[in-house]
Amino acid sequence: MIDLRSDTVTRPTEAMRAAMAAAEVGDDVYGEDPTVRALEERVAGLFGHEAALFTPTGSLANVLAVAAVVAPGQEVLCEARAHIARAELGAHGAVSGLTMRTWSHPRGQVDLAVLGELFAPDLGPYFVQTAALSVENTHNFAGGAVLPLADLQALRAFADERQVAVHLDGARIWNAHVATGTPFADYGAIADVLAVCLSKGLGAPAGSLVVGSADAIAAARVRRKRLGAGMRQVGILAAAGLHALDHHVERLADDHAHARLLAEACGADPAAVDTNIVTFDRADAPGFVARAREAGVLIGAVGARTIRLVTHLDVSRDDAERAAKVLAGL
Repeated sequence: MIDLRSDTVTRPTEAMRAAMAAAEVGDDVYGEDPTVRALEERVAGLFGHEAALFTPTGSLANVLAVAAVVAPGQEVLCEARAHIARAELGAHGAVSGLTMRTWSHPRGQVDLAVLGELFAPDLGPYFVQTAALSVENTHNFAGGAVLPLADLQALRAFADERQVAVHLDGARIWNAHVATGTPFADYGAIADVLAVCLSKGLGAPAGSLVVGSADAIAAARVRRKRLGAGMRQVGILAAAGLHALDHHVERLADDHAHARLLAEACGADPAAVDTNIVTFDRADAPGFVARAREAGVLIGAVGARTIRLVTHLDVSRDDAERAAKVLAGL
């Protein structure tokens, strides 16, 4: 089987497994795991922030990041297909007690005109107040679309004028960096808090980080423990993240090239594929997925009519070419 369902299906390389086995560890709940601390310091530095916090999942990283800037009863504004709105099972409302309102854009982009209409200032104890704006880069359900840095900087200025925070869901920020050459620090500069993931394109078996100010991360550390996600000798996982940062970032360009190859085979426009995700429509998406499985290619339906393909570390050029032939035939 060639597995194109997600970039979360990757398995650790032998070199990554060796790094994990050799990791120096301690009790991270006490803040004593040296490998975790090294990873947190490195990622915080990459994005130009004071601190970072290791979490087991990207969803938890987002919940902690948003909760650091949005209080219960306040709202965050985000794009309608954002991961925090569609794929975290309502955790932000159920766990953090906040609300969301959304704008819609076919490519998941920032729309300041619509944001200006949605934004709710503090009008006293009568209306929900907007506390933060959230963007996702790259945007998963918009086909891995990159949000241009100029648009993100304009969003930062918009937020500053209104004295609200910006949350960046950077689960695949590594892909945006490779696709555009934008420095990580430039992405970090537009956000008060961000979440980044190690277990997608970077190929680690688990792990994400919340990044922000020292105060925001201190509060996130308390919430992480309250939610049962305090971890002990977790340097074994942090070592995988450090290895991924050393060896698996620049190779993401290969995944992007493979995605364009698959897009062309499926009748989509390769020029519209920014990174490693391809989406296209079929009248019966679940049926198409089933036929592809029978032919040896695993893909996913993300709607009644929408197919998603995701390239990753475990998909070689030969795999991509064979999958392209199968999907073109179907």
